[in-house]
Amino acid sequence: MSTQKPVKQAVVTDRAPQPAGPYSQGIVSGDLLFTAGFGPQDRANDNAVAPDVAEQTRQVLRNIQAVLAEHGATLDDVLKTTVHLADLADFAEFNDAYREFFTEPYPVRTTVGSQLANILVEIDVVARIGA
Repeated sequence: MSTQKPVKQAVVTDRAPQPAGPYSQGIVSGDLLFTAGFGPQDRANDNAVAPDVAEQTRQVLRNIQAVLAEHGATLDDVLKTTVHLADLADFAEFNDAYREFFTEPYPVRTTVGSQLANILVEIDVVARIGA
């Protein structure tokens, strides 16, 4: 019987939006945790979505915190974020809310304009775990 760890392990929490398709909320491989792209649905409030990009950003990051916490990680463990904004004109408002959740040294980040379905922001992260 092999004692080797699986190459990838799913991370699942009921405190973040559930997958809407064939993907995992998060995957651990080695000492890295990768999250799916999360939108601003609030599980504690019947999946409500706030009307502005700042509050949507805060909820997205709370969703990501929930997935990280399932594996004992925090936003301080995040190395990289990828951000999709429905309108790049919202960047300053998004950036102010984003800054509330991270401390220096900040994760590297890519921010792109994307066509999103009825939301203003989606974020996924890569975090180092077990450090």
